[in-house]
Amino acid sequence: MFPIFWAVFLVSGAALLFEITLIRVFSIAQGYHFAFLAVSVALLGFGASGTILVLSPRLQIRQDPRALRNIIFALSLLFSLSIPLSYLVSNNVPFDSYQIAWDSKQIAYLAIYYLSLALPFIFGGLVVGGTLASLPGMEDRLYAANLLGSGSGVVGALFALSLLGGEGSIVLSAILGGMATLPLASGIRRVSTTLGVLGIEMLLPLFAPQAFTIHMSPYKSLAQTLRYPDTEIIQTGQNAFSTVAVVEGPSLHLAPGLSLAYGGTLPRQRGIAVDGDDISPVADFEADPSFLEFLPTAVAYDLVASPKVLVLEARGGLDILQALHQGAQEVVAVESNPTIVELANGVYLDPRVKVITEIGRGFLAGSKDVFDLIVLSRADAFRPVTSGAYSLQEDYTYTVEAFVAYLEHLATEGILVVPRWFQVPPSDDLRAVATTVAALQRLGKDEPGKHIAAIRGLTASLLIVKGSEFTSQELDVIRSFAQEKKFDLVYYWGMPPEEADRFYTLSDQADYWAYRNLIEARNHEEFFSTYDYDVSAPNDDKPFFFHFFTIQLLPEILASWGKVFQPFGGSGFLVLWALLALAVVASLILILIPLFRLPRVDTTAYRGRFFLYFTLLGLGFLFVEIPLIQKFILFLGHPVYALGGVLFGILLFSSLGSYLSPKMPFGFLLALAVVIFIYPLILPPFFQALLGWPLLLRLLATVITLAPLGTLMGIPFPKGLALVGRTSPGLVPWVWGINGFASVLSSILAAILALSSGFSLVLNLAAGFYFLAWAAIHPFPKVK
Repeated sequence: MFPIFWAVFLVSGAALLFEITLIRVFSIAQGYHFAFLAVSVALLGFGASGTILVLSPRLQIRQDPRALRNIIFALSLLFSLSIPLSYLVSNNVPFDSYQIAWDSKQIAYLAIYYLSLALPFIFGGLVVGGTLASLPGMEDRLYAANLLGSGSGVVGALFALSLLGGEGSIVLSAILGGMATLPLASGIRRVSTTLGVLGIEMLLPLFAPQAFTIHMSPYKSLAQTLRYPDTEIIQTGQNAFSTVAVVEGPSLHLAPGLSLAYGGTLPRQRGIAVDGDDISPVADFEADPSFLEFLPTAVAYDLVASPKVLVLEARGGLDILQALHQGAQEVVAVESNPTIVELANGVYLDPRVKVITEIGRGFLAGSKDVFDLIVLSRADAFRPVTSGAYSLQEDYTYTVEAFVAYLEHLATEGILVVPRWFQVPPSDDLRAVATTVAALQRLGKDEPGKHIAAIRGLTASLLIVKGSEFTSQELDVIRSFAQEKKFDLVYYWGMPPEEADRFYTLSDQADYWAYRNLIEARNHEEFFSTYDYDVSAPNDDKPFFFHFFTIQLLPEILASWGKVFQPFGGSGFLVLWALLALAVVASLILILIPLFRLPRVDTTAYRGRFFLYFTLLGLGFLFVEIPLIQKFILFLGHPVYALGGVLFGILLFSSLGSYLSPKMPFGFLLALAVVIFIYPLILPPFFQALLGWPLLLRLLATVITLAPLGTLMGIPFPKGLALVGRTSPGLVPWVWGINGFASVLSSILAAILALSSGFSLVLNLAAGFYFLAWAAIHPFPKVK
């Protein structure tokens, strides 16, 4: 049986490696909003494999071990071949999310894009599901091999993405799948076939480099920048969670928020892009730095002389250069991406700058230092709020808990500087204001308006927050700076409306009144409920700073469909529901309808209970996994680390649970529901206590913390599968498919519910699903 277990282990690992690689590929090629599709595609493939197993009983071989080895050999080889094939199809299909509103062909391209990537997971599911259906009584060990292999694939992905990049990790996935066939190969012919396939897969990127290289969306800022004459990429680097490029050209001038009062010439610059997006300027000591005095953030250095400065997410180092130029006595630069620090060089090498490669929240959690100025660098590009393309992006830099941490690390007269983008009506910057107000109130500031001032230019705004109240002299400094540098005043305590809109006029002073009404409101919830966008303060349980959708926006979004140049025709948040609809249709066609229309499926009296049980397991597992991955981004710093740490912890200990499942009663489901309910309560203090630890220790703590949960989560599926095998063997592939169908839907539903209601609600629902699963299967008649 070793060759079979080896195949299940390696195919499962290769499938998870491929899935995580797809997340990175989607992030580079299309954007972060597409990345979660990888999970849905994988689950669709695994679910569809159950339908195929029911359609083709010949794939279930219970009496002939040799025939089973032959089938698993063929399926593993097809799995290996399908990985580069599906990637080549998806990478070269001319899908364009910006044209989908007026080009009907794009819908077909999207379907090809989605379904082609499901092919390897169908073959992988056939390997795992076929062995489960063919070897009754071994469900616990086979499922343990599946989970252990998957966990190994997660760890392998973190190393492969750093060393090989996205394309190399695709090849590695295929090779691992091919290696699964070697112990199954009997005879020189099969061994030669496997070795030939492996050789072709290794050489494929060399033979077809253009087709195999990840095709970046032409609408990403890097692709747009490279359209300028004589502009080129001069350096690149990569790690497990990002691809970084440094670009240079005579037309590249980056100074976000620069005042129109600046009459000089901007120096030639370099830009640095992460995953082809969010180009930020790379500071250059040799350039004329006078333009820095005309950026909105310069006002902070008029308020505090010779400050000790903390720059968070420093990126290319523009805010570091400004701090040095304007007299900072000491600068601490925190940048979470080590590749950016390596490629930017420049100010990061200045002896006056202390460089910390860590997430900002992690650094502050482990530091007792206080600062005169804390600057949140503008690390993201301008994003029209109606596009909704970044709604899914978790950002723990702009939550209430984060702002509390910033304010607690200010010196007595210290200032927090928050540059944001300005849009009409105010949205992005107004949400930063709401977050600031909530943080100040949490710290006992009953009149938060006395701690806040704001100015803006044509496209950028600046929020200035003081731990203590602003003095009249400090407000005079802000007014003088705004007048001299031609920035509009937006807010300070007691500001009359006639002082607003002096340079960049808005007919209704929308920004002034929005700031004032929000900051000075007695009932903030009433303000949020009547505002056009959702600008309520995000928190660590719902950290979606860029999610502004409200039901009031629906008519505007529908009216603009196909009339704005944004992803999915400007449909914004609704794209999630569209993708859910696509997943439902695909799942119904490939999984559910065939499963219920097949007359050959076992018609046991327990069929309804098994359907409910395995549906609830599919919903529950993903409703735990997805919010935990999103929550652990705060703790581990990057989505890929969170994905790796959480999946490895859950899968590793789920394999242990699977191995122990024969000895466990179904009553353990009640214990699992209780444990899931407890986790949202214990994780925040756990994060707070250990956030300052080094990354490796945090990864270890993640795995250990998830051990009880993972062990319990590994028991229900093999336990139920064994029961099906004893009572209705013909239903084994059927329940495999049912579980897959529920998993496809839950992966997207969990994301939608987390956006609207937070992670805790999703986890509580998961606890409810496992409780209902217990109710569906208990009590069950004794079966010999």
